[in-house]
Amino acid sequence: MKRLIPTLLFSALAASFGAQAATPKDTLVVVSSLEGIISLDPAESFETVSSANLVNLYQRLLTPDRTTPEKLAPELASSWQTGADGHSLIFTLNANQRFASGNPVRPEDVIFSLVRAVKLNKAPSFILGEFGWTPENVESQLKKLGDNQVQLSWSANIGSGLALRLLTAPVASIVDEKLLSQHGQQGDFGNAWLRSNSAGAGPYRVSNYVPHEALLFSRNDYAQPQAKLKTVLLKNVSDAGTRRLLLLKGDADVAYDLGADQFNSLRNEKGIRIEQRDSAKVYYLGFNTGSKQVPALGNPALWQAARWLVDYQTIADNLLKGQYRVHQAFLPQGLDGALDNQPFKLDVAKAKQILHDAGIAEGTRIDLIVINQPPYTDIAQALQASFAKAGLQLDIHPVVESDLWGKMRGRDFQAIFTYWGADYLDPNTNASAFAYNVPNGPKTLAWRTQWNIPTLSAETRAAAAEGDVATRAARYVTLQRELQASSPYVVALQGQTLVALRDNVKDAHVDIANSMLYLDRVSK
Repeated sequence: MKRLIPTLLFSALAASFGAQAATPKDTLVVVSSLEGIISLDPAESFETVSSANLVNLYQRLLTPDRTTPEKLAPELASSWQTGADGHSLIFTLNANQRFASGNPVRPEDVIFSLVRAVKLNKAPSFILGEFGWTPENVESQLKKLGDNQVQLSWSANIGSGLALRLLTAPVASIVDEKLLSQHGQQGDFGNAWLRSNSAGAGPYRVSNYVPHEALLFSRNDYAQPQAKLKTVLLKNVSDAGTRRLLLLKGDADVAYDLGADQFNSLRNEKGIRIEQRDSAKVYYLGFNTGSKQVPALGNPALWQAARWLVDYQTIADNLLKGQYRVHQAFLPQGLDGALDNQPFKLDVAKAKQILHDAGIAEGTRIDLIVINQPPYTDIAQALQASFAKAGLQLDIHPVVESDLWGKMRGRDFQAIFTYWGADYLDPNTNASAFAYNVPNGPKTLAWRTQWNIPTLSAETRAAAAEGDVATRAARYVTLQRELQASSPYVVALQGQTLVALRDNVKDAHVDIANSMLYLDRVSK
C-alpha cells in the first residue's frame, strides 16, 4: 500500500482542481524531475533534487545566512568558538531542540552523524575528509564536553574558516541516532532505511517516497520555528512542457527545470512569476582521460582543441535565452577568488590545427553522456554540430540523472556534459573536486576523469591551508588559470537558479547557497 499513497494523493489533488483552480491551501504542489534522486540520506545524497531539499529535512550545526550567504548563521548550534590549538572547534547546542521523532538533539547525535558519514564513505564523504577524518580516526576527533557541548578536532592542514564552511555542507546534517538505531541493517548505520525516509530536525519530514513518482513532505511539529504549510508534494513530471502546463492550469504551485524556452514563455503570463538568482553551478564538458575505447581522450591536445569548439556566446545568449552566463573557470562568480576572464571562443580553424598537429584522426568518435533534460540535451546538440566541423563525432547518449552520476562514479564514460555545484560556499569546494586527485584519496571529479595531477593536488592543499584571505584568493586564481591552460574540463557556463511560481506563493526564496526553495517560510 505504501507505493500507492503519494500517487493516490496527487491524483486526488489533481482531480479536485478545476480549470484555473487553486491547489489546497495547506499544500504546496511542486513539479520537477525526480529521476536524479539516488538517496535521501544526507551521508549519500549528492545530486540536485535530494541534496537541495535536505535543508528542508535536516539542520546542521551552522548554515550560510540567507540574506548574506557569505556569512554564517547558527542552526542547531547557538554558538561556537575556535580551540586554542587552531585545529578544533567547540559548539554549544541550542537548548530544547528536537528531531521530527520527538527525540532531543544531543551532542551524541552530532558525533554519530559525522562518524556515520565518514564510515559509510559514500560520494559526499570526501567533504568531511578535508578534516583529515578517516573511518579509522574519526571517532577520536569528536568529543562530548557536556550535556550541550561538543568538540570537533582535525589533523589536516586547514584553517578554522574552511572548517566551518565544510560543516555547512549537506553531508554534515545531523541525524537522529536513536531513530536510526531502530532501522540499522547489518551495520549500515540505517543507510538502507534513510534512502527513502528522514531522521532530521528540519522543518519537514519525509512522509512517503515512491522513486520516479512522488516525494511527500509533512510538517515537523517539533521544528523551531514551524513551517507555515502542512504538506509539500513533489511530483515527478519528466517533460518540461508538461510541467509548464500544470503550473499554468493551477495544478501546481511551483515548477523547476523548465528550460530556457519554457521559462521565457512564462514571463508575461498572468498569475505566474519567475524567481531568478545566481547559482553556484558551473557547467562543463569533461573527458575520461583513462578511456580504453578512445585513447585520444588522454591527449591534452584534444582537451585544448575542445576549448575552441564551443560556441559559448551563442549557447548562452540564443540557445539558453540569457538564463546562463558564459563562464570559463571552475569557481563560479560569488566565491572568493573566482576568475571571470573568457580566453576561449569558437575557432574551428584553430581547433583543427591543434588536432592535426597532435595526430588525432579526423572522424574520431566520442560518446557524450548528458542528462535527458533541458538544457543538457540542447547543449549537447550544439556541441555535436560545432565539434563535427573539426572532424570530431559526438554520439549523444541522454540518460536519467541518477544513471549519469552512476557512470561518473564508476568511471564508465568517455565524455560528459554536466554541472558541478558548490557543496559549501568556499573556493575549496570546487578546487578539491577539479584539481585534487591523490592515491587512496577521495573520489573527486579529477579521480572520476582519471586525471593524475600530483603537483596541482599539492597546490590545492596549500590553498586550503592558507590563512591570509588575499593570498588564499590569489592561489585559487592561479589554480584556475592552470586548469584553463590544460585540463580535461571545458568549463563553459555559470547557471542561474530559475523557479516558476504561481503568484499566490509567498516568501519563496532561493540564493546561491541552495538551488531549490527553502520551504519553511513559504505560504499561500
